[in-house]
Amino acid sequence: MSDPIISVSGLRGIVGEGLTPEVAIRYVVAFAAECPPGPIVVSRDGRFSGQMLAKAVHAGLQAVGRDTIDAGIAATPTLGILVRHYQAAGGVQVTASHNPPEYNGLKLFSAEGRVLPGGAGQKVLARYAQPIAAWVRHDRLGRSDLLADPWTPHLEAVLATVDAERIRRRRFRVLLDSNHGAGGTLGRRLLETLGCQVTLLGEEPDGRFAHPPEPTAENLAGVLAEVVRVGADIGFCQDPDADRLAVIDASGRYLGEEYTLALCVAHVLKHRRGPIATNCATSRMSQDLAEQYGVPFVRSAVGEANVVDAMLAHHAVFGGEGNGGPIDPRVGLVRDSFVGMAQLLDAMAEREAPIGQLADELPSYHIVKTKWAMESGRVSEVLDALERHFRDAKSDRLDGLRLDWSDRWLLVRPSNTEPIVRAIAEASSAAEAATLCEQAAAILTRR
Repeated sequence: MSDPIISVSGLRGIVGEGLTPEVAIRYVVAFAAECPPGPIVVSRDGRFSGQMLAKAVHAGLQAVGRDTIDAGIAATPTLGILVRHYQAAGGVQVTASHNPPEYNGLKLFSAEGRVLPGGAGQKVLARYAQPIAAWVRHDRLGRSDLLADPWTPHLEAVLATVDAERIRRRRFRVLLDSNHGAGGTLGRRLLETLGCQVTLLGEEPDGRFAHPPEPTAENLAGVLAEVVRVGADIGFCQDPDADRLAVIDASGRYLGEEYTLALCVAHVLKHRRGPIATNCATSRMSQDLAEQYGVPFVRSAVGEANVVDAMLAHHAVFGGEGNGGPIDPRVGLVRDSFVGMAQLLDAMAEREAPIGQLADELPSYHIVKTKWAMESGRVSEVLDALERHFRDAKSDRLDGLRLDWSDRWLLVRPSNTEPIVRAIAEASSAAEAATLCEQAAAILTRR
């Protein structure tokens, strides 16, 4: 039996192996012990195992005297909205994000409606490691209330950030691929409220993924062709818990996830000037846009919680991660595919331009990603070697080692969950980015 992979903000594992009802109950009981008074909101993505695990989560929380609010199947960003809307003590999302069907997981939310930050998460981990559950008697058990409509607060928050009537006038034809995850219900409501003619693939949230769940170009080959076949103006592709969004233009070209954030930043900064925050593994397109508009740019360590920390500390007007996760603080402090859809449609309507043209106007870069097996004891040594070799670069140890030149960058960082080191390089051409990764590999593998 494999152990679950546990971090400060959640866990994931193969159902029936590393992730069992017992593990789920122990974990949420540890979480509840660190939460302030009040109910805890529970929701899940569409995976087949989600209902079973959600029942275990509710049971564990109620057994220690906590009331729960059952949001049923809802997107991860929707959970963040609901925690704040109902002034809850926290939230638990049952999801394995983009992992294969045999996986599931738990993602923890603070009372601020955000993924649990590092300090609070460490306290939960300490309690999980030494479980002492404060089970209550029958007359003190928590109760559960079922939400009939978990989506409207999120819908209204997103609509308030765009010119909905301007979008309605354009009657965009939109293809949305929810891939049988949690995003279809709210996705349809949002797009139809914005006057779009919607083709929705994988609307039923039953977890029977029509293609591998991570929204990469390779996994979306069939969707690319479908965008062209139905004559859509734009294609949107969500991951199973709908916190990430990939974009396809009308010609069937995969713009991908890095462009989601950059396109949103380009649109937002035309109307609202202020700091922009991304993580250190995200394309420099957003940094270039911040410099173009003369606003501060802030870079955080990898991880949604770290980006949100940076956004709050610097009062950012927008932020996110290059995996297709835009974060609009006017809506919530969570990566949000619905924010991405609304902002991109608003940009197309305002400019009266196709999404492909808007993407082509952005600074052009290419990213290459690689990884190598490496024991954790060697990581510090090899990062020092890389820093010595690339003396002409500006180095940063915020998260692993990031090396920056005027026209390219290289990030080498150890995985938090596997004995590997990942390298990401970005340059003006794919060949230049690949060369950076090859140079790094030559240094890492010869030592």
